[in-house]
Amino acid sequence: MDTMVPIRPTVQHTHCMSLTAGAAAAAEARRQVRAAICAWDVPVDPSVAVLLASELVTNAIRHEPGETVMVIITCAGGELRVDVHDTSWWSVPVAVDAPADAEAGRGLMLVATLSTDWGHYRTPAGKAVYFMLAFQAVLAESDDRSTQGDRSYVR
Repeated sequence: MDTMVPIRPTVQHTHCMSLTAGAAAAAEARRQVRAAICAWDVPVDPSVAVLLASELVTNAIRHEPGETVMVIITCAGGELRVDVHDTSWWSVPVAVDAPADAEAGRGLMLVATLSTDWGHYRTPAGKAVYFMLAFQAVLAESDDRSTQGDRSYVR
C-alpha cells in the first residue's frame, strides 16, 4: 500500500495580544512576533515578519482613533499569519504607488511585496488586516517542483 504523508508541519500555534495605541505598540508587536517565531521554530525570515507586523500596527494606530489594537499571530499549514484588528469600520487599507522619496505611504506596498498573501476583512468590532509568510522550506519545495516534479509528499 502506498501512503502519501504530507511533510508540512500540521501543529497550530496561536498568540494573541492587545496593545495600547501609542508609540510603543509597534515595538511591542515586533518583539512579540520575533519571540513567537523563535519559540515555535518557524522557518520564515524574522526580519521580514517583524517589519510587516510593525507596518500593520503603525497603520492601525495612525488611521484609527481607538485605544487598543489586537494582534493575533498564528502558525499553521506551512504559513505564519499575523492579523491586526482595530475598531475602524470605514477605513480600508489601500496600497498606493508612493514616490521613492516619500516619507510615508509605502507600508502596504512593502506588505504586498514581501508577504505570500495579505488582505483585510470586516469583524464585528471593525476590521482586521493580515499578512501571511509561507515557510521557507515550503517555498523552496514549490520552486523545485517546476523542474523536478512535486516533492510536497513523501512515500
